[in-house]
Amino acid sequence: MDNVYLAFLLTLIAGLSTGIGSVIALFSKTTNTKFLAAALGFSAGVMIYVSMIEIFPDAKASLAVSFGDKTGTLITFVSFLAGMLLIALIDKLIPEDKNPHEIQGIPSVSGRGEQPQKTKLMRTGLFTALAIGIHNFPEGLATFVSALQDPSVAIPIVAAIAIHNIPEGIAVSVPIYYATKNKKRAFLLSFASGLSEPVGAVIGYLILLPFMSEMVFGILFAAVAGIMVFISLDELLPSARAYGEHHLSIYGMVAGMAVMAVSLWMFM
Repeated sequence: MDNVYLAFLLTLIAGLSTGIGSVIALFSKTTNTKFLAAALGFSAGVMIYVSMIEIFPDAKASLAVSFGDKTGTLITFVSFLAGMLLIALIDKLIPEDKNPHEIQGIPSVSGRGEQPQKTKLMRTGLFTALAIGIHNFPEGLATFVSALQDPSVAIPIVAAIAIHNIPEGIAVSVPIYYATKNKKRAFLLSFASGLSEPVGAVIGYLILLPFMSEMVFGILFAAVAGIMVFISLDELLPSARAYGEHHLSIYGMVAGMAVMAVSLWMFM
């Protein structure tokens, strides 16, 4: 149960980091896009490395116990692809202009220009919050399962997801602030959009608890690896390149992989 409580706590921290993005947008005049690009690349490096070096092999080992090496490897690969397809399907179902995985640029509270109609802006902010909530649901389950299996692996994953939630918090809070001129309301709605991650963890835990076994853990772990690799390739790296210089995203990714490798080596 100690692991369960820790897993819920880590998932909550990851989800509510959208509030950090809201604070950055509402209380700073400019957003440091170069730093954000490097940070997003760093997150991608952490998530790709831990998915392929740690989570995927662990899933394969768990499934090999139940099905043998050959069949276990096949089921691991299919579960990995299923995780990718889940996120791809969610992307497909959400309109492109409301999808946090589609590069829109970083909005700014201090931006100049003609202010669009308040109703349209409010609708944009609310739809973005809903879209982020839908996206964060499987991410919450992924974080929770990782923490339940191995907290030492989950902590850097939480940090990576927290970083990638920051631009999402900005995307929610800025249009709502423009529509209402109420920083508190913009912050609270942005903050709340991240709650779907711990909700995803709770629902996943309640549904899966009666069926939890070596086989179920293996399938979930492989799907988690697929989810995180897809997010990294489809969202984090393209976003990093859009917000800053191309090389900054690559340097950040390499740094993320290096930090993840060192941390895993230290906990061996």
